[in-house]
Amino acid sequence: MAPKVLVSDKLSETAVQIFRDRGIDVDFQPDLGKDKDKLAEVIGQYDGLAIRSATKVTEKILAAADNLKVIARAGIGTDNIDKDAASKKGVIVMNTPFGNMITTAEHAIAMMFAVARQIPEASASTHAGKWEKSKFMGTELTNKTLGVIGAGNIGGIVCDRARGLKMKVIAYDPFLGEEKADQMGVEKVELDDLLARADFITLHVPFTDATANILSRENLAKTKKGVRIINCARGGLVDEEALAEMLQSGHVAGAAFDVFAVEPAKENALFNLPNVVCTPHLGAATTEAQENVALQVAEQMSSYLLTGAVENALNMPSVTAEEAKVMGPWLKLASHLGSFVGQMADEPIQAINILYDGVASELNLNALNCGLVAGIMKKANPDVNMVSAPVVARERGIQISTTNQDKSGTFDGYIKVTVVTDKRERSVAGTVFSDGKPRFIQIKGINIDAEIGAHMLYTTNEDVPGIIGALGRTMGEFGVNIANFTLGRSEAGGEAIALLYVDEPTPAEARAKLAETGLFTQIKPLQFDVA
Repeated sequence: MAPKVLVSDKLSETAVQIFRDRGIDVDFQPDLGKDKDKLAEVIGQYDGLAIRSATKVTEKILAAADNLKVIARAGIGTDNIDKDAASKKGVIVMNTPFGNMITTAEHAIAMMFAVARQIPEASASTHAGKWEKSKFMGTELTNKTLGVIGAGNIGGIVCDRARGLKMKVIAYDPFLGEEKADQMGVEKVELDDLLARADFITLHVPFTDATANILSRENLAKTKKGVRIINCARGGLVDEEALAEMLQSGHVAGAAFDVFAVEPAKENALFNLPNVVCTPHLGAATTEAQENVALQVAEQMSSYLLTGAVENALNMPSVTAEEAKVMGPWLKLASHLGSFVGQMADEPIQAINILYDGVASELNLNALNCGLVAGIMKKANPDVNMVSAPVVARERGIQISTTNQDKSGTFDGYIKVTVVTDKRERSVAGTVFSDGKPRFIQIKGINIDAEIGAHMLYTTNEDVPGIIGALGRTMGEFGVNIANFTLGRSEAGGEAIALLYVDEPTPAEARAKLAETGLFTQIKPLQFDVA
């Protein structure tokens, strides 16, 4: 059955057609997102949800989204999606961070010109039949210092455009390296230095705990007298009340805001102040940008639902279509390894240690980690998946560590996972053979070569005669067919293990009969999702 996607906001017909062309069953209802009750009523039918800003994906909506696998936002901001609730539900949240970069950067530059030359006020005055040429004395951008807070994708474009305007560009961004700053032709500075030196300040950061109110009253007081401030990024980055006071006092010469702490902004401290330019969140509002992000949403969602490729996800590692093809067997192996130790652990898990060797260490380890942790967590929560598993593990205080190393043994690569409880450690290792099938190659340090089936039986015992016979007779007596039988031991007469791949679950009566022999120290039925 084809995946089913709901488009609940206004996306272009071209984007909707992309879904159809890719074989997706798309339901285009561009006004449905405004009706939260109706959305909650129908969302359970869909595998994917494509939105803009009008649809609010709340915890209530997600609670009803029993089949939902992915939400994709046409644009950058995902404030209208409860990402924590989505992650716990196991739903991937995607955005399209690159489709409107140029548009937003151009809007910031336009706003900078507008406030520097008082263009809106001059336009209104002239339309009113006045000719107040001397009233609107502006300032040039050439040779002025532009302080850019956040030099990522959009901020980087602003830096490039500003250098073309012959401005001196300084940037504050904790993630900007000196080498990258040199390549961009900007000077990397600390925030206090930027505040003291900049003639213009423009913000290009997301709204996070670290950036909230980054231009606070205290920081605004550190700015150069006559500074002009532009915010086309996110509301809540600037103390609007404090800025309004400084505009009225003359410390700040002008401001240009496209975003506000509360939107839609019907009233605001900045409104109706002289030399303040305001626009209604138009940063991404160009024909080109709206079309670009819509097309990206359709392509990203289709690729994920059809191939497993994950692009621009906010709560899961990205996996390209090419990676998905190569990593498929390794992701399956990671899930099986996690499932094995998860089913074996009877006490609360304190730590998960993962080792990647050889070719496995060259893959997308973040994605493999998610798959492996999901396998472990499924014992406690069968509904967990690659998205929700890290959240569940974090909530339980489980420490996860990853090590990767060059090829160190017989196999081109392998994965080994060790779980630590307050009583013991359990480990299992596996690899992917050339036929693309995952295998277990080591359990508790004992080498084996075991094919993985949906139903398995794991036993441990002292290495003595009669084990194979006891297992074979008992399985036969209860009508359980053995598809594959693997043995391993630490040394002659030492600890030994057996792993049976059986065609159906081993009945409790069969396990009890095995226990009665006194030969086995552990008898554990296992199940794996091999579909």
